[in-house]
Amino acid sequence: MTKKLKKPWPTKAVMTQIYDMKLWGGSTFDFYSGTGSHDPKITNPYLQAVRSFLTSHNHNLVVCDLGCGDFNIGNQLVSLTKKYIAIDIVDALIERNKKRYKHNNLEFQCLDISKDALPQADCLILRQVLQHVSNAEIKEIVKQLNRYKYIILTEHLPLGTFTPNKDIISGQGIRLKKNSGVVLTAPPFHLKIKDEKIMDEHVLEANKGRIVTTLFCLH
Repeated sequence: MTKKLKKPWPTKAVMTQIYDMKLWGGSTFDFYSGTGSHDPKITNPYLQAVRSFLTSHNHNLVVCDLGCGDFNIGNQLVSLTKKYIAIDIVDALIERNKKRYKHNNLEFQCLDISKDALPQADCLILRQVLQHVSNAEIKEIVKQLNRYKYIILTEHLPLGTFTPNKDIISGQGIRLKKNSGVVLTAPPFHLKIKDEKIMDEHVLEANKGRIVTTLFCLH
């Protein structure tokens, strides 16, 4: 039985509990990172856009994937990179991924991305990760982002006008119920970028918002 934690839960503990209790679904899976990582309507256009970007750089980019989850997505991108560093905060998940996925240019690491030093790379992938994280932790992550030339950021955002970056407690939920979503270039994060481009946008059914993937060029 999973131990009940007192709030606010440490992020590592709550993310571990989410997988243990299968709060993102996938009852038949050992680990499951949610429909956003498995629904072809969402994943196929995303993969097409990211594959095109990586191919345009002649498969020569070192990519760091922050919050790689069950690696259903990352596994389909590894071959298009010079090196792929996949990171997650859940120890058991990383150990499982190490056993399941084998590529000469693939490395898994277990890190808390709001506290630990991030690896050097050309391109950073942050796919539906920050939407689950508190503003205080996002601020710590942003402090390290300037070392990367490219960031491919995917966030679940409301439809229409919304107030960015309302705070939440790190966990299963996201900011959508507050009519908010993460916008790194807005206060209180103020990420400095050179250019940005929307790579993919998927509108969900039943007014459940949209999943937007943006390419940031930082320098």
